[in-house]
Amino acid sequence: MFKHIKADLSAHGGHWGAQGFWAMVVYRFGRWRYTIGSPWLRKPFSLIYKLLYKFIQIITGIELPCEVVVGSGFVIDHFGGIVISGYASFGNNCRIRNGVVVGLKNTHEVCAPQIGDNVDIGAGAKLLGNIRIGNNVAIGANAVVTCDVPDDHIAVGVPAVVKPRRNMHSAL
Repeated sequence: MFKHIKADLSAHGGHWGAQGFWAMVVYRFGRWRYTIGSPWLRKPFSLIYKLLYKFIQIITGIELPCEVVVGSGFVIDHFGGIVISGYASFGNNCRIRNGVVVGLKNTHEVCAPQIGDNVDIGAGAKLLGNIRIGNNVAIGANAVVTCDVPDDHIAVGVPAVVKPRRNMHSAL
């Protein structure tokens, strides 16, 4: 757990005050508690996690449940209005900003986006449903993405239009 937290701090530029980092610390604690073998010993840690999760949700506006699979280098750039479904997954080196929703398209279909490596998600973007976002993808601000986005593409607009990236060698 501490190795992951140290890496998360580094990914957030070493800023202890970054609210995205706070959310990641609680997320890592939530994941860590599942490694406790005894259900009786795990219960108090689960209670602590649920209290911390709700506190972070209220203070930062970031909803990142510990059921989400998050790769290394995950960065929450700005806080506020971020909702991520527990069914979602993120690859390595992903970045999200304020107002992003990664979740279900319909309440009766419990599958959320699966996001690849090196994905940059702009402010206010919505990624909804059983979709796959490839590697090296940029999602524009306020885009509403309800379809797959292949590797090395961008998605912009409402509804999102998917286009190949012009400069695939630029860093996200």
